Amino acid sequence: MKESKSWRWPVKKQSILFDTRALGSKMKQLPFMVAVCIIMLLIIYTSTKYQYQQTEMDSTFYPFYTFKESGVDSKSLDSLPRGIIEARSDLELKPLWTTSSSRSKVSDRSSSNLLAMPVGVKQKQNVDTIVQKFLSENFTIILFHYDGNLDGWWDLEWSKKAVHIAAHNQTKWWFAKRFLHPAIVSMYDYIFLWDEDLGVENFHPGRYLDIVRSEGFEISQPALDPNSTGIHHRITVRNRMNIFHRRVYEVRGSIKCSDDSEGPPCSGFVEGMAPVFSRSAWHCAWHLIQNDLVHGWGMDMKLGYCAQGDRTEKVGIVDSEYIVHQSIQTLGGASATKVSNHEETVKRHGVDVRSEIRRQSSIELQKFKERWEQAVKDDENWVDPFSKD
Repeated sequence: MKESKSWRWPVKKQSILFDTRALGSKMKQLPFMVAVCIIMLLIIYTSTKYQYQQTEMDSTFYPFYTFKESGVDSKSLDSLPRGIIEARSDLELKPLWTTSSSRSKVSDRSSSNLLAMPVGVKQKQNVDTIVQKFLSENFTIILFHYDGNLDGWWDLEWSKKAVHIAAHNQTKWWFAKRFLHPAIVSMYDYIFLWDEDLGVENFHPGRYLDIVRSEGFEISQPALDPNSTGIHHRITVRNRMNIFHRRVYEVRGSIKCSDDSEGPPCSGFVEGMAPVFSRSAWHCAWHLIQNDLVHGWGMDMKLGYCAQGDRTEKVGIVDSEYIVHQSIQTLGGASATKVSNHEETVKRHGVDVRSEIRRQSSIELQKFKERWEQAVKDDENWVDPFSKD
């Protein structure tokens, strides 16, 4: 037994010596391993930083725009150096030449807000009144001439400073879809997409925007004077006691608006005659406009999805700066005043223009509803942000 024990000590001693040597070898390798880890971390950091910088550059060069959406191969710009790529545009008029004295004035005139309106020359006087209000706040003005008449506007002093686009008998939403692409209007903080038949005696755009900014409204509209014609939803009517409001309380027919109402037309709603969009909200709304459904019916019920958050908070009606909706139907050839002789209108056009336009609008409303429902059904990953489920 003693002899067997005596053999254990040399074996144990050799094992200890072996472990010590192995540990020593590992200790010698430790600085190398640390250096490798540091190098790997530096590589990861550099790669991450590069990817971040590329993302930042892409967001600068391609705001509100992706190649996937456009159907354009992203490699189509590979032949250009990145620094020369200009993915944005604007609606600012540029002089053919500038003198040293005029350069500062040109830079001072740059606008941060846009007013866009469909107009006909028969509503020229009212349009002039509206535009004068907005020019005092340094807005860029773009007029969509649905009657094709441009010559009738040149006697107005501001007309040559505005952008004019003419297309016969096209709607506001048709023009907006084609000429107000988010990349083109991305320099503007707010886009006013208004009808031409609005009375602005009690409206000031500067004060209006002060309220919109302070309350965080991404989508808004000025309230309608109760004496307006063509009021369709109670929420748009002015409340004399408020500066603004976000919801309405009403029990009328099938419409029951209470504190529990979290959607249009009780809250999170503006109507189509005078909407005002923030830059981000317009980016969303532009994509909501269907290219072939030009009357825009039904879209106002879905604009809350573009509110960049809770529509009950981000969508509002401004009461202190209000307008009068005159509800003058001019698109399609009707007179600038309300049509009083219905038979004469039918005789002149061969068809009842207003009835046909309304019929088409109703057809498009149904198509829009069907497309929304189908899109919700097809997109399995989409979650309704306003669903109570």
